[in-house]
This record gives sequence, structure tokens and C-alpha cells, in this order.
Amino acid sequence: MTVTNETLKIIKQRRSIRSFKDEQIREEELQAVLEAGLYAPNAGDQAWHFTVVQNKELLDRLNLAAKEAATQLDIEHLKQMGNNEGFNCLYGAPTLIIVSGDERSPVPLDADCAAATQNLLLAAESIGLGSCWIFFVLLAFYSQQGSELRKELKIPEGYRPYSSAVLGYKKAAVVNVQERKPNLITYIR
Repeated sequence: MTVTNETLKIIKQRRSIRSFKDEQIREEELQAVLEAGLYAPNAGDQAWHFTVVQNKELLDRLNLAAKEAATQLDIEHLKQMGNNEGFNCLYGAPTLIIVSGDERSPVPLDADCAAATQNLLLAAESIGLGSCWIFFVLLAFYSQQGSELRKELKIPEGYRPYSSAVLGYKKAAVVNVQERKPNLITYIR
């Protein structure tokens, strides 16, 4: 007997979307996704902060700043992405959510912020939005404009951006579900 329900179906069908329609998501969809993020498990007493960016000019600036920072790295594939004029690390999505954690928290926040980001992604899928977890854009905070961007984005003092996700309407339906690799589970009973 296979156990299944709507939540398990959403988990299995969610895919990273890298092609979005220009149309902005509706406010009620955004609020539903953010609320799901707030209910993620955490050990840091909810020591996170979500920054929602829907301003196209600012999204473009974040992309350029991240690409600039990538060109300064010793990681060749990131450097190549940074030098690629056609590459947009946000994939043209109309909404970006940056998840920052309070660095004064006594527990490591990367796990808490990751759990919140996963909730954002699953909630987006459950209401028909496309989403993608984005690391590359966080490089913008290590660019020359990094401190200016933190201020403009109103990231609270003492908070560090740990993860981010883009949201939007999918340009195409996703049907390609890759098989999971074998031998990823060990049972000791």
C-alpha cells in the first residue's frame, strides 16, 4: 500500500522554474506564500526576516550586482555565469523573497532560513505558482553595492541574507519528473 495525500503530491511535483510570465503575482498569493514561510520549523525563535522585492529596476540591479561579484570569485562556473550578458540569475521572475537571519541568534540560522525557504517553495507550488531557490543573487551582498543594497532593501541591522526564492506564473506546464537516484536511503532497524 502506498501512502499519499495532497501534501506528498505537491512535494513530488514541485520543480525549479526558470521561465516566468511578466505578470506580477496577486497579493493574496504572495501573502499565502509568506504565511507558509512564517510557519516553518525553527530553533532560533523565528529569528528570520523576509524581504519581498517586486520592483523591476531593483531586481535588475540585484542581478547585475550579483553577476559583478561572481566575476571576482575563483569559482570558474560562477565567474562564467557572471560574465554571461544573457544570464539573469532571477530568470525574469517578478517577485524575489530574500530570507535573512538574525546573526545574534544563539543557534545557526542557515537551517532555519532553509526550512522557511522550503515552505515558501511548497506553498507556491500548492497554489499554482512557479518558484526557484536562488543562491546566485545573494552574491549581490558581497559586491561593491552590497551595503547600499542592504539599506535599500531594509534588511534589519544584524541580519544576514541566507537564502532566497523567486516566484511567478509559469510560462509552461512542467511535466518532467526525474527519477530519484537509487541507494540514497540506509535502514537500520
